[in-house]
Amino acid sequence: MRFSLPPILAGSSLRDQTVAGLGALIGIALTGAIGAAVFLHSATLALLVAPMGVSAVLVFAVPSSPLAQPWSVIGGNFVSALVGVSVARLVPNPDLAAGLAVGGAILAMSWLRCLHPPGGAAALTAVIGGPAVASAGYLFPFVPVAINAVLLTLAGIAFHRLSGHSYPHRPVPVVGHMAPALDGVPHPEDVDRALHDLGETFDVSREDLDLLFRRVGFHAAQRSRAEAQAIRGT
Repeated sequence: MRFSLPPILAGSSLRDQTVAGLGALIGIALTGAIGAAVFLHSATLALLVAPMGVSAVLVFAVPSSPLAQPWSVIGGNFVSALVGVSVARLVPNPDLAAGLAVGGAILAMSWLRCLHPPGGAAALTAVIGGPAVASAGYLFPFVPVAINAVLLTLAGIAFHRLSGHSYPHRPVPVVGHMAPALDGVPHPEDVDRALHDLGETFDVSREDLDLLFRRVGFHAAQRSRAEAQAIRGT
């Protein structure tokens, strides 16, 4: 019996996974190299922080995710690091400070509409990053966190122009194959109500959901017509 792992992401292909790995390699390497070249004098502070590794996964592997968009990458990392530094200065207990920093970062990112999972790591790094991060104080959210995030985002924009993905992501209908209205396609208001009923947060925009439903409706109509023609031909 052939064994294969199930796909993690809907719509993901081997090509996309390979492209994502190549993009992350280039993005992280460029981010580190440019940061080192520009801030060569900052020998006491890391020029590439660990949360950028997680950001790279989002930017290059799931560029359509709301969590991977430029404002989420830049704003999420910067705001979270800012929260982390503030908590570290106000709360002497490191365990309590770590929890408050991550929880506060989630709230801040949510309020500012820049939710980004690596932000939690940026906030935590600001608390437990050691003497170099502590001595940097409020410089840390700017250098290296914000600089890293901006460079990584720019690398993502440039790379995805070559890879063929939309980044920053915009739902783009397939030209010539999208009817303006299809039977069975849910109305956007119904999608909103269904999401509210489920009470869950999904990593996909409402616009992408609407586009997906329309594509499903289109292919369902195509299949129904083909089946009807096959029945008439027998």
